[in-house]
Amino acid sequence: MDLETGVFQNPVKKESWRIVLTLAYQSLGVVYGDLSTSPLYVYKSTFAEDIKHSETNEEIFGVLSFVFWTLTLVPLLKYVFIVLKADDNGEGGTFALYSLLCRHARVNALPNCQSADEELSSYKKDIISPAPTTFGARLKSTLEKHRVLQRFLLVLALIGACMVIGDGILTPAISVFSAVSGVELATAKEHHKYIEVPVACIILIGLFALQHYGTHRVGFLFAPVVITWLLCISSIGLYNIFYWNPRVYQALSPYYMYKFLKKTQRGGWMSLGGILLCITGSEAMFADLGHFSQLSIQIAFTTMVYPSLILAYMGQAAYLSQHHRIQNDYHIGFYVSVPEKLRWPVLVIAILAAVVGSQAIITGTFSIIKQCSALGCFPRVKIVHTSSKIHGQIYIPEINWTLMLLCLAVTIGFRDTKRLGNASGLAVITVMLVTTCLMSLVIVLCWHRNVILAICFVVFFGTVEALYFSASLIKFLEGAWVPVALSFLFMIVMCVWHYGTLKKYEFDVENKVSVDWLLSLGPSLGIVRVRGIGLIHTELVSGIPAIFSHFVTNLPAFHQVLVFLCVKYVPIPHVKHEERFLVGHIGPKEYRMYRVIVRYGYRDAHKDDLVFENDLVCSIAEFIRTGKSSLNCTDDDVTKECDEMAVVGTPSTHLDGIHLRFDESENTSLAGTSEPREIRSPPVTKLRKKVRFVIPESPKIDSSAREELRELMEAREAGIAYILGHSYVKTKQGSSLIKKLAINYGYDFLRKNCRSPTYAFTVPHASTLEVGMVYHI
Repeated sequence: MDLETGVFQNPVKKESWRIVLTLAYQSLGVVYGDLSTSPLYVYKSTFAEDIKHSETNEEIFGVLSFVFWTLTLVPLLKYVFIVLKADDNGEGGTFALYSLLCRHARVNALPNCQSADEELSSYKKDIISPAPTTFGARLKSTLEKHRVLQRFLLVLALIGACMVIGDGILTPAISVFSAVSGVELATAKEHHKYIEVPVACIILIGLFALQHYGTHRVGFLFAPVVITWLLCISSIGLYNIFYWNPRVYQALSPYYMYKFLKKTQRGGWMSLGGILLCITGSEAMFADLGHFSQLSIQIAFTTMVYPSLILAYMGQAAYLSQHHRIQNDYHIGFYVSVPEKLRWPVLVIAILAAVVGSQAIITGTFSIIKQCSALGCFPRVKIVHTSSKIHGQIYIPEINWTLMLLCLAVTIGFRDTKRLGNASGLAVITVMLVTTCLMSLVIVLCWHRNVILAICFVVFFGTVEALYFSASLIKFLEGAWVPVALSFLFMIVMCVWHYGTLKKYEFDVENKVSVDWLLSLGPSLGIVRVRGIGLIHTELVSGIPAIFSHFVTNLPAFHQVLVFLCVKYVPIPHVKHEERFLVGHIGPKEYRMYRVIVRYGYRDAHKDDLVFENDLVCSIAEFIRTGKSSLNCTDDDVTKECDEMAVVGTPSTHLDGIHLRFDESENTSLAGTSEPREIRSPPVTKLRKKVRFVIPESPKIDSSAREELRELMEAREAGIAYILGHSYVKTKQGSSLIKKLAINYGYDFLRKNCRSPTYAFTVPHASTLEVGMVYHI
């Protein structure tokens, strides 16, 4: 972790074994909390209704065989050995796969993309065009030509994201409720249901209420809790195997799956929805890849998590194979196989492990919503970074309380693991199916492998997952409708917001003011230019926004330095600080008009504060000092705005460049030639905070650049004014009913109730100028 930049450095190469083992230890608490608590509810959900535990033990051994092979094929083979390799510059998850495809096939859904974005080091990393005669080249060409296929790819990624959000609601509910269900064995039969639900709700409320403190404050406890839990369930499993049925290992044979389905038939197929829960949380291995490394996650799963889970399921099966008639209603479940003297300690550990697993999926939900928002597919929300040291730990208040209310609603509404399991299972398997589909495209387009390999991948794993998907979908009315309804709701929000944002940008592009009109006004723009910097926020990466013409025609004066600022996201996880800013002139130098494009990755943190202001001014100053402005406009062609802009890093990345300093001294002398020179603002009559540029001795700068720097310095000292545009989007007359509903009601409602851009909260009101404009699209 780079503490100053806040960018996580993924130690994929040349990492020592000490680092690998440390990351593997930490991943146990962050990644595997959800997966490790699945033994709490798998058997109970499987035997809830569709099949019965008989004297022949064919059912319990068949379920054990299914659990073993499902854990082996999906988490171990698919994720650990294949999917983890499809990282996006160290990041994982559904949007990482989509981002990879966007860059390799140029199907970017972001409207304000530029050719300069493709020059980013992280963007073009490992991108090799396929040979023209290959299937990958034909598939790439087809995706680039057909907008329908590009939209389908985006919708597929959004479906996966929506199901992750649904999982963030259902996983805490089923994990905590199943952990608390151990109280049933210690209380009277007629009272336990009145205890479980309130206790589960209290724990859930506490869990969500503590989110704003951040994971890092209690994160050091996560790994010990999960390790203790895994050692606990594996030890109990070993005890049950040797004490009750040492021959239970025979049930690992696939033959028992055949016997199970042959005997139970339709009931056995429907029970697969419960067996499916043994792999819930597997997607976290890929989604949380950015926090760790491939090797550390592989070591943690293969050496600790996988063996412990297998022993736990074998131990439960061994116990149940010798107990067919248990008086308590809790006849199939986790706690019944725990020795009676250990039940209360195990209950406490289970609750802690369930909280840890829930914490991981909640944090993952925050992360996926931030990524959707960065890519223009979710309304703006308040994002709080809870840790300055640990990358990716964020808190979103609106989403947190929404998740809590929905989580409490499903817990109180269902009140049993059966329907909670049906709901959670469908959400989990849908995300895995989306990953399988996207991975098949990655194999062809990004890895340039033979199409037969991609077909084998999607057929093999797709068949396994489709079997579980069908078993979950058949229970639509028994709880599985919940993730479908939640995903449908979030999908409507995402699609409406993305559609409205896209149409608004298209209107901006169609109605932007030409540079010729601006140049015809002359260097003074036809108005009085006063001291200060006018910072005009726009989403355009070229041209002058239409809203600027309102300022010029209605205001008697404007600032001596104008900066058109565009803050945009690119389809990569992180943008290096030395590649953050794109700076260029608009028109000749004497106009003192600049365009600055600030680029962020979909996992980068963006804050509009004083540091950002100073970085912005320093980037313009460095652009002037280095003489890169000559790349943008020549004397022979000043009436056109060149697309070529200079890449300028932040002051922390060019230590030998210009730096901004503030002091209250009135001394304006320049430094000697043997040390960095200082350009200061002219003396004033009263003591005030001065701005000065500290510039290096070489290379030499000419007089025009020096004068331009002095004007920029004086303008920064006078202050920055923020010009913000408020757009009101309405449909044109004659638009279709669906478009009117989406824009006039849906998008307008979301725009009014979502957060304003971050700079609207950080700039002083006295320095803000807002102008409204109606967009008819």
